[in-house]
This record gives sequence, structure tokens and C-alpha cells, in this order.
Amino acid sequence: MPTTDIAPAWLRHVATDLELQLPTDVRDEWTARLRDLFEELPDTGGLFAVHVWQAETVLPLLAEAAQEREAAVFEAPGDLHRAAARGRTPDQDTWRTALTPMLLHLYDAAYDRAGAYSEAHAGARDYALANGFPAAEADGYGHEYAQLSSDANARACAEAHAQALGPALARAYASDGCEAYAETFPAAQLRAVVRVMTERGDPVPATRLAEGLISALATSRP
Repeated sequence: MPTTDIAPAWLRHVATDLELQLPTDVRDEWTARLRDLFEELPDTGGLFAVHVWQAETVLPLLAEAAQEREAAVFEAPGDLHRAAARGRTPDQDTWRTALTPMLLHLYDAAYDRAGAYSEAHAGARDYALANGFPAAEADGYGHEYAQLSSDANARACAEAHAQALGPALARAYASDGCEAYAETFPAAQLRAVVRVMTERGDPVPATRLAEGLISALATSRP
């Protein structure tokens, strides 16, 4: 684990996950830099570095990966994170209103449509074959079912995550609470971000996120 035991839980979880996803040729060097940096940091006791990381790295990278018409969902959360980093923390309702569209987009984009489609197609095709359909008709039935089910499941997954995470993140951000933020499973959120960036063609998403985390933590130095 790249950080000491006195690091906030959210940082331990995120840094450990990032370390595992980094290319092997940069992993050790990044881990050492993070450890050295954290040992020099003051105990801010808040989410300043989180707000800077989200505003300056995570959300811009997601917007970059999004189609032009989709990128707007990252603007309001980015504005709130920048305000919070300047000490003007928005209230819980304001956070939730801004976060919900972003979370819906994130988890819809992160859904494994290809895997879900393949599994649904195979299952529906085999069911049709077992019930006497000719092979071509069974295959067509499988594709139709896979299309309908994978889209519906992606929407359901995104809505479930937005409904669960939106209020939890809003409470954590509004209260500037490290423990509350750790309880939102930020490492799992990070994996969704990495998946979206990878699917949109970024060859080294973890590296860019890891460097952004270093920069965000460095802004907390005296």
C-alpha cells in the first residue's frame, strides 16, 4: 500500500486501486512519490484534495472521453468542486442536483454492454433452438433479445448507482467529511471512470488519473 496507515481511508483505497492499475514500468516510481508527498502533507482533515482532483483531472478526462453533447453533464459538478476547493462548500441539495446527471452518464457509459449483449444473445438463441426454432430465426431472436435487455439493464444499472451514490456523495461533499466520502467506495467509482476512458480509447487512463491525484495532493502542501 503506497500510503501510511495514518492516511485518510479514501486516499488509501484510491491509491491502492490506482497502484494496481498503473503500468508496471511507472508503478513503483509513482508509489514512492505518493508516499513521500503524503509524509510532507499537513493533516487538512477535509476533502480539499478530492475537490481539486475531481475538478482538475477526473471530470475533465470524463468530458474529454464523452461525445460533445454529453460533456455538459460534467460542468455543474466541476463548478461545485472548484467552489468547494475555494472554501465555498455548496449545500447537500445543490450537490445532489448536479451529481445525479453526471452519475447517470458515468454508469451508463461504464456498463459492459458488449459482455452483457454476448451473454444475453447466447442464452436467448439457445432457448430458441431448444424450442424448435430454425438456426437463423434463433440467432435473430437472440440478437433482438440481447439488444432490448442490454439497453434496459444499462439504464437500470445507471439509475441504481445514481440513486445510491448521489445522496451519499452529496452528504460527504456538503459536510467535508473524509469518513463519509470513504463510505461511498471511491475506489469503485474510480474503476468506473477507468473503464469509461478505456472504452473511449484512452490507452493509459490510470496514469493520467494517478498524476492528477499527485498534483491535487501537492496543492495541500504548506
